[in-house]
This record gives sequence, C-alpha cells and structure tokens, in this order.
Amino acid sequence: MAGRKKTGAKTPTSKVVHGSDELPTVKVDKINLKIRDGHGFLGDRANSRAFIDILDDVRKQLRKHGGDPLGKRKTQKIKRRELDRMPIEGDVATVGLIFTAVEEFAQQLALVTRRFLKDKGWRGTQRIAVGGGMRDSRVGEWAIGRASALLKLDGISVDLIPIDRDPDEAGLIGSAYLWPPEALAGHEAMLAVDIGGSNVRAGILRMSRKREPYPKKIKVSRMELWRHADQPDIGRDQLVSKLVRMLRRLIDHAEDADLDLAPFIGVGCPGAIDPDGHISDGAQNLPGSWESKSFNLPERLAAEIPDIRGYDTEVRMHNDAVVQGLSQLPRMRGVRHWAVLTIGTGLGNAHFTNREI
Repeated sequence: MAGRKKTGAKTPTSKVVHGSDELPTVKVDKINLKIRDGHGFLGDRANSRAFIDILDDVRKQLRKHGGDPLGKRKTQKIKRRELDRMPIEGDVATVGLIFTAVEEFAQQLALVTRRFLKDKGWRGTQRIAVGGGMRDSRVGEWAIGRASALLKLDGISVDLIPIDRDPDEAGLIGSAYLWPPEALAGHEAMLAVDIGGSNVRAGILRMSRKREPYPKKIKVSRMELWRHADQPDIGRDQLVSKLVRMLRRLIDHAEDADLDLAPFIGVGCPGAIDPDGHISDGAQNLPGSWESKSFNLPERLAAEIPDIRGYDTEVRMHNDAVVQGLSQLPRMRGVRHWAVLTIGTGLGNAHFTNREI
C-alpha cells in the first residue's frame, strides 16, 4: 500500500511530482498549446464563449434582413439544452439559425485543430478526444462531428471523437491514472477533484482491485458539484475551504459505506502545474490569485485532510485537460499518439504518447 500509516508503520512512499510529463501509462508531450494569429490566441475561437458569440452575431445579422426567430431573448440567457431542442421543435428559420452557428463554430474548431497538428508536439496524432462542457450537448456533438468531417475532407486522417464519459465525470475519473496501478491495487475507491472556471467537482471513484494498467471499470459513485461562477464575490481561499468541506463529506460517506478508500486525492486544475504543486500560468479564469508563489493547493489540501483511514494523505495535481484526457485511456490503446481538446470556458488541450506497458 502506498502512503505512510500514521500509527508508525514504515511503508515507503515515492516523492510526489505534480504536473509530471512521465505518467505510469503515458508520456505527456504538450499541455496548453497556445498559438497566436493576428486576432489573438487561436484557442479563443473554439471555446464555449466563442460559440455564444458566433450565435449572437448570426442573430444580429438576421435582424438586419427580416427578423430573428429567437426574438428579443439575450443569447447568453439561452440554456444549451434549449439550443439542443430548437432544431427538432423549432420552425425552419430556427433550424437555419442554429445550424449556421454550428457550422461556423465547426469551421473554427477545424481551423484550430489543423494549426495544432502542425506543432512539433502534436505530430503523428492519430485520434483526438473532445471533452469539456460543450461536448455534453447535441449542439456540441454536431460541431465535433462536422469539424471531424472537415478535417477529413481536407485530407487530414485524424479521428475527432467526443469523450465517452459524461464531462462532469471524466475530469474526475482521469485522476485514477495519476498513480501506478500497483498503488491502487487492493483499494476499491479514491477521492478526485476537478476545478474549473465555473464549477468545482469532488467525487468518489470506484474501481477494480486488480492491477491493470488501463482499468476500464472506473465509475463515479458519488459526486458533489458547486458552481462558484454564480457567486462573483467568491475568493480563492473561500473556494478551497468549500472544497475541503466537500471532500470531508465524501470521506464520511465512504466510512459509512465501509469503502476501502485509498489515501489519495487526485486533482485536475487549469494552468501549468509546477513539480512542487504551484501553478505558474493559465489559472486566470479561477477566482483570486492562484498563481501566487505563496499558494500551493496540494499542500493546503494535505494540511486540511492530513490522513484518510489512518494513512497520510497523498495529493497529486495535474492540468485539468490532462486529467480529462486520461479518462479516455481505455479507448486509446489502439493508437500511439493522441490528444484531447476540452471545450469549456477556455480551450484546454493536451497531447499524449502511450508508453509500453
């Protein structure tokens, strides 16, 4: 068993390295690739905000030439589920509006993907999993499918596929792959955290007790979600305190259910994660100063939750796109080089090479 028992048992543990390029089953080739053009970062053209801007612009153009089928409602107030129903329940004009926006977004997603594939770190890519909040909608799936077709029509033989997990769960499930299989062998559950620009999720992962490099039977048995974006005055420390309370409730639940909870907490967080757990860049969508040298989230969590079932708590943190991508490992066994795009508040991305097991 990994970790050191607080009762004095001398069980050795390896030095924890956060944001590592060398994970047990994959090599992380590139994280958060950023490419600029004359209009700014390319990734900003293919995130969830970009889709809303595209839809809003299409509506403005339609108003100049006869009317907007959605009336006076603000685009930002229209829920994604409503957009999903509109092509099915709406009239011809509404169908045209939605699919015009989807087509424009798909063009932008294909453009960004083409540019990423030209980067040295993305060469040889065979498959790209697309996740993030927008994937969890028919509108998002239509855009992914259309972008995939556009790439193939352009002679680029790369499969663009939606992640096969609920995006809310994928960002948690990938944490199980931050530890070597032998560390988790014998345990039936562990804690995972997914921190995003709008939400914070914490959950209990249930898994097989076998030592498998690509365990397939990982599921989220219990999850807590908090939408911090609805509280604009929330600060970093308040967010962390809320997260600690969420984790403690999950630990209590595991104890009540008599779950053999591993002394691990896996964390996916936006930004570039230094080996010591500091965030050096890319956390601008989180409330407060997450890139401060005086702030270290893994250390804070370990201090607040010093032990789990009598063993010292070990926290491992990695970039959130990496963690979401790791949830797709069982689907990537047939390829050597693959990547993930997460379409959310930003466009997260990571590229992987499978290691020989």
